[in-house]
Order: sequence, then C-alpha cells, then structure tokens
Amino acid sequence: MIPKFTLPVLIATCMLFTPFANAQTGLNNTMVLNAQEYLEYKGINVMLAHDFYPEGHQGGVGIIQNGQRVATNGDIRLEPTPGQWSPIPKVGKRVIDKATGEVSVRMEFPNNEINRKGFNPVIYPDLNFAYNIRVLPAGKSFKIIVDLDKPLPDEWIGKVGFNIELFPGILFGKSYYMDQQFGIFNQQSNGQTYKDKDGETQVLPIAQGKRLTIAPEAEMQRMSIENLAAGKLQLLDGRAKHNNGWFVVRSLIAKGATKNAIEWLVTPNAVEGWQSSPVVQVSQVGYHPAQQKTAVIELDKHDKRVLPVSLLRIDEKGGFTTALKTTPSTWGDFLRYHYLQFDFSKVTAPGMYVVQYGSFKTAPFQISKDVFKNDVWQPTLEYFLPVQMCHMRVNEKYRVWHGLCHMDDARMAPIDSTHFDGYIQGHDTFTKYKPGDNVPLLNRGAWHDAGDFDLRVESQAETVHGLTLAYEMFDVKYDNTTIDQHNHVVEIQQPDGKPDLLQQIEHGLLSITGGYQAMGRFYRGIIEPTIRQYTILGDAANITDNKPFVTGAVNTNTILNTPAPADDRWVFTEDNPRRSLEVAASLAAASRVMKGYNDTLAAQCLQIAEEVWKTTPDQTLSHRVALAVELLITTKNKTYATYLLNNTDAIASSIENTGWLVGRTMGIITDKKYQDAITAAVKQLYVKIQQQGTQTPYGVPYEPSIWGAGWGIQNFGYRQYFLYASFPSVFSDTYMLHAIDFIFGCHPGSNTASFVSGVGARSMTTAYGFNRADRSYIPGGITSGTALIRPDFPELLDWPYLWQQGEYVLGGGTSDYLFLILAADHVLNKK
Repeated sequence: MIPKFTLPVLIATCMLFTPFANAQTGLNNTMVLNAQEYLEYKGINVMLAHDFYPEGHQGGVGIIQNGQRVATNGDIRLEPTPGQWSPIPKVGKRVIDKATGEVSVRMEFPNNEINRKGFNPVIYPDLNFAYNIRVLPAGKSFKIIVDLDKPLPDEWIGKVGFNIELFPGILFGKSYYMDQQFGIFNQQSNGQTYKDKDGETQVLPIAQGKRLTIAPEAEMQRMSIENLAAGKLQLLDGRAKHNNGWFVVRSLIAKGATKNAIEWLVTPNAVEGWQSSPVVQVSQVGYHPAQQKTAVIELDKHDKRVLPVSLLRIDEKGGFTTALKTTPSTWGDFLRYHYLQFDFSKVTAPGMYVVQYGSFKTAPFQISKDVFKNDVWQPTLEYFLPVQMCHMRVNEKYRVWHGLCHMDDARMAPIDSTHFDGYIQGHDTFTKYKPGDNVPLLNRGAWHDAGDFDLRVESQAETVHGLTLAYEMFDVKYDNTTIDQHNHVVEIQQPDGKPDLLQQIEHGLLSITGGYQAMGRFYRGIIEPTIRQYTILGDAANITDNKPFVTGAVNTNTILNTPAPADDRWVFTEDNPRRSLEVAASLAAASRVMKGYNDTLAAQCLQIAEEVWKTTPDQTLSHRVALAVELLITTKNKTYATYLLNNTDAIASSIENTGWLVGRTMGIITDKKYQDAITAAVKQLYVKIQQQGTQTPYGVPYEPSIWGAGWGIQNFGYRQYFLYASFPSVFSDTYMLHAIDFIFGCHPGSNTASFVSGVGARSMTTAYGFNRADRSYIPGGITSGTALIRPDFPELLDWPYLWQQGEYVLGGGTSDYLFLILAADHVLNKK
C-alpha cells in the first residue's frame, strides 16, 4: 500500500463564513453547517436527503450521535409504521443556505414512477401534495420544520404525519420519558395492535406527549425531541407490524396547517471532548508469512496524534512478546476519518498475534503458511451451501436447518405481470405452458438465492461457474457432507465418499438443465406468489404444502380436509439473450468437471451450451465472450478460437471485463497478434488498478455506496487471480490478497468484523439469512458488509434486518469467496 497525504483545502469563500469554517476545525460550540452539507456539533451530525433508501432505513433526516447512527428516515409518511412496500415521496434537490446553515429539500406525493430498486410499482392513494423539509441549527439543538404547499384534504387528517425512526439495537433496556409517562425500550415488540376502519392492522402508541427524552441515563445516547407545533408526539414500536421495523417517533399534521405544519426541536447530547476512538483494522483470520501484512489505523479526523504501534505475539504460557514496535506511517484522510498504516510484513514467525495502538488491541490472528487451509473456505462449502439447498431436507445431527421444501415447484407465472420482487412476465410465456400450468423438472436442485427463497437463474449459474473453476484448478476433493438426491436429504458433517464441490455443482445444474429441458429455455426466476410467503422468516418447508396445485382440479389439504391453496411458486421466463449466453457459459465449464462424475449431466450441459451459442441471435461481444472461452476450453473447437481472434481488438478495448476470461485462452490460441494485443491491454489495466489502489488506505479499488462493497471487492479479487495466473509477468498477487484482507476485517468503520459469518476471531454472527429473526447466522455465509451512510459515515451494524449490510447471497457472493481463498493458499504456498 502506498502512503497518501490528503490535506483538505478550504475554499476562500467558505472561510468567510465563520460557523462553516469552525465546523472544519472542530471548534464549533453550536450546531453549524459543514462542507459535506450536513449539520455538525461536536460528535453530532444531522443529514437531510443525502440518502434515499427508506425501505433500507436510510433517508430523510438522519442523526449520527457520538459515532453511532441513532435515527433516520425523518420524513412525511402516510402510515404510523410504514414497511417495505409503503408509498414514499419523490425527493427533490437539496438546497443549502450557507448564511443561516439551513438545509432543505422539496418532496412530493404521489410519484408513481418511484419503484423499489427501480421496479415494484407501489399503489399510491388518491393524495397529491408537496412540501419542504427544513433542517436548521438552533444553538446546540436543531429544528425540523415541514411546510406544506396547501392544507391536507379533510379525509387525510389523522393519517399523515412526520416520522423519524430510532435504531432499536442500541435502545433495548434503556429508558424513556414522554412528559409524565416513562418506561423502557423492550427487546421484543409488546405494542398493542388494532384494526383501523379500512381493516388494516395498526399499532397503538407506547406513549404520547409534547416532549420525549430517549435514554436519559446514557450520556452517549441521550436525546430529546420536543414538538413545537400543534398536537402530540407519539412513540410507536414499528416491529409490531413489521419484524424489521424500528421504533418510530411521529406527530400528525393538523387540519388546515401549511407553514410550520411540523416543527420539532431535537437535542442530541454531544459528549464534551468526544472523538471517535482509534480502531485498528486487520484480517480477523490472519496472514501467510509471504504476504504483505498491513494494519490500518482509523482515527477521528481531529486526532492527529501518531502513537507507537506494536505487533505482539501471544505466548503459549500467557502474556505477550513484542515482535515489532514502530511509528505508523501517515496515509491521510478518507471519508470522515484520518488513517495511519502499520506494515509488519517482515514478521514471518508462525504464531498468534495482536496489534496494539494506544489502548486498542485487536482480536487474535495468526501468521502461518496454513492460514488459508483450514476453517476458512470450508464453512462455506460444508454449512452455507448445504443450508441454502432447495428441494432438500437439511440436517445437522440433532438440528434440522430446514425441512423438505418446494417440491411443488413450479407453476407458470401469469402473463403481463410484474412480481413485487421485480420479476416480469411479458405478454408471452415463451414456452408451451400456459399461465398456471405445472412445469416439470423444476422441483430438483438449486440454492435459495439470498435471505429470501427465490431461485434466480444467474445466481445458480454464477455459483456453478465459480465452484467449477475452483474444483478444476485446485483439485478439491474435500468431503464432509452427505447429499442424497434420490431421497432429497442432506447431512452436514457426515461424509459420503464423494467430493462436496462436485455434489454442489451437480445440485445447481439439476435446476438449470431441468428448466431448459422442460421449457426449451432457461427460466428467469422461481419465486413465491404472495408477499405473505415471500416474507416468511424461518423454515422454508412452511412456505408451500409440497403438493402441486392443479388448475381446474379439486385440490385438497388431506390433513385438514379443506381446499388446498395455490401456494406453489411461480416460474418466470424472459427473452433475454445476454442472460442466456451467460448461463450457457457456466454449463459449458461445468460439463468438464461433471464428466466422469455424472456423464449424463455433463452431456446435457455441453449440448445446451452449444445450442445456445448457435441459436442466440445476440452478437454483442461482451455477451458472448465468456461462452466462447468456456466452449473453446471444453471442446478445443476452432470455431470458438476463430470468434475470439476475429474480435481481438474489441476484446482488448474492453479488457477490464474480458481480461480475466480470455487470459485462460493464451495457452490455446497462439496467434501472435492476439497474444500481443491482449498482453498490451492487460498492462494498461494493471496501471489503472495500481492507481485505483492508492485512492484508499485499503489498497483496493473501493467506492463506498449505500450497499456494502464486500461482494464487489471479492469479485475484484477473484478476477485478479486469473489475471495474475495468466499474466504473471504483468500482474502480481498483491491486489488479490488485499481483497481478502478487506473482507476479513481490514475495512472502514468501527466494526472490524469479518464479513464471513463464523470465519475469523470476530465475524458477522448476526446476519440477514433466513434465520435472521433469531438474530443468528449461517456459518460460511458472506455478507454484503460495511455500507455507507452518505456522504461519509461507514457503517456495519450488529443488526439482522439490514440487507444492504448483512445479507447473504448466492452467485459471486459465495463462489467468488470460496475460490479466492483456495487461490490464495495455492499461490502463497507455491512461492
């Protein structure tokens, strides 16, 4: 990692505004506007509309208090405790008044063009109104003011209000006062519910009054909210209606109100002299003696001290021995923090170590040539993948992870329909099946895609592809799982004499090829038809009755002797040549490793892949190159080599996406023009990657976003292996190994957990899997990781319901990781 010094330069016009300038130096004694366009007072930050992801609890007015995000989604809402599919306003441009420090944004209801994640139409009521939210300094407090363009219609009085959500995870067991009422924030929802006049379940307030004080006993969290307008504040528990809800503070808009329809005075306690504590970020797993070993030290932006840092070896008989003590180097500023680096690469002696900076001491990690051999990739293969297996009962000794599920897959989706999770069925099924028909061969194989239970074909294919390349390149014969496809049973930690990787590849292929055989095309996705089924938390066996529903027949629940519901999942299809080509590439690769293990499946995979190549009209290079590469490696047919040769220039011009793929053809295609063009392009790519690696203290291309960056950085590392293996005179293994360090804990923010559940001394053991309601995890699942609260606050909460931080996924999120760790062990132990 190359040190970088970033010294912020204040624009002269900003320096003329004294409160603004003080915000930059940390000397302000009142709430002021800073350069990032949010209010700041000591350890208090107040954002408005930097984020707009309300279903992910990011948006509106947000509050960070002494290093902890405590409140978010401050906005007008049409329900007391809105959920994932509730109407949300259209967000206008944020406006800054530097003279007063006011931040404002214009919002408007309804906006039928706003759809969750770019789709999923929300039903908006017949209500059309616009308003401005203003946030402005008020001494050591701030005000939230909402001005409406016009009064609410009479029929909406008592329904429309301003909400702000309080993060529950830090409030459990803490107290509150609401005027003369008081109590604690409970671990579970005890909120009383009732049916409103429309038959909807609503939540009664826990307390009502003019002034709410939150956690008065906790200096770091104490905050008061005072309603200065008409009406009362309400404190509600959103979990009473939605498991993933937060506590909500709300006040209603009064009849006839426009100007100052909402006016709150909010006072978060700012701890005198508070600074974020130093954090040392290291790999929670450890390091190979031969790799670069750099700890990143994250400091408050105002903490310019440089203390000694030590690498301490844990002695077998107790205590510590100093292996290295030095002054860390200054890297510079990134996001809201100041960074130092501690390079201890020269320490190679095996053992367990910690890094200490000031009073902060890391969890133990190892230095060993076997660091990546055991307990690192195995949990993904022997726990996570088996637990995600659909159409199986999954046992682990006394435990049943889930029962036999979805054996009634699947019915053809209705045409001209858009599913609430985004699948779209057009005007045709593109198959011989009519909507509602039972489609055979879909009740076998596949993995549940994520924290929910749908089957996305690209996730199945990406997982198959990554596992295939891992088996092919590293010859992994590991066996610790019994997989019985005939009886649909999995036994975790019970070997059956077959390589687990091959069994998992086979499981994914059974679903992909089954769909193609039945329909003559790949499915787009298979998913529950109702929100009630889609949102289920727990055992997948409870989603459907495992009995195919037959349209037009008498369907009976034989246990209750009642009519059986049409609860089977729907299968969606599409005309998407690009996706077909990408899926076919996975089949072309998998046919190689299935040969000799399941010859029938191997032949089917290759036959389908070649058919897709011949019949797909899409000639876009970026869509076809992966399939051409895999078919060339599998068949050695000159057709595919000729295709790549004829597109040499286009491949070279898009080397960032094609390089890792075509590198594997360099030993097959010996044409000098091809070799020279590809090699020249990857040299330019490596220069770009080196430059990107200097932009953060972590040595990897990293652009923080609302979603955690872990999966993207894993994929970057995965591709780096192929570039290094194919072009060893150009690429090094450096960036591949930096990507591993990042996902194992050397990443921004105070939570330095490994993104991989159960891997490393500290890891994500509260995650967004199907068992999230138990605040638990699935070993070997890879979470999305540290997200960004815009504009500059990295966050990784210990909370099960934030999919953008803690969700598991299939596809590259799983197979990239497993491959990457095997690759690191292979590369480092060949040196």
